[in-house]
Amino acid sequence: MVTTEVAAVDLEGLYRANWHSLVRLAALLVDDVAAAEDVVQEAFVGLHRRAGSLRTPDAAIGYLRTSIVNGSRSALRRRQVARRRLTSIAYTESGRVADSADQGLLIAAEHAELMHALQQLPRRQREVLTLRYWGRLSEKELAEAMGISVGTVKSTASRALDTLEKLMGDHR
Repeated sequence: MVTTEVAAVDLEGLYRANWHSLVRLAALLVDDVAAAEDVVQEAFVGLHRRAGSLRTPDAAIGYLRTSIVNGSRSALRRRQVARRRLTSIAYTESGRVADSADQGLLIAAEHAELMHALQQLPRRQREVLTLRYWGRLSEKELAEAMGISVGTVKSTASRALDTLEKLMGDHR
């Protein structure tokens, strides 16, 4: 009888080695550190539940990235629903919605314009750029994490960069 036993996933080691970079990735997707930490924590809980069903321990980081992308989408949907239910919104004198107090601390001044432009991109384009450049995923890893083809990653990234360049040019 041949058994194909997969080596156990070192959750503690994976957590120690990747926690901060995964939180940064999630924070770029959800634009909130506390929500990002929750998303990453849930991804690790999901990995703990499924660790025995992974093909190899090396698949764990890919599982985490995919879980973070999906968890971030869910967090953003929940945030949109909550915003719709609000009856009063604080406005600044200029008529814009006031930023939360901690947002200014989280985003350095030199990145504020880029973050604003990035948020104007469609969800998929924003996710591709975030995972590619901040998450430092290869096109193949990105395609696996998002469940799309490598060609779609390339074309989406190209369109996103073109749009981002136009948006950044409009603000300068």
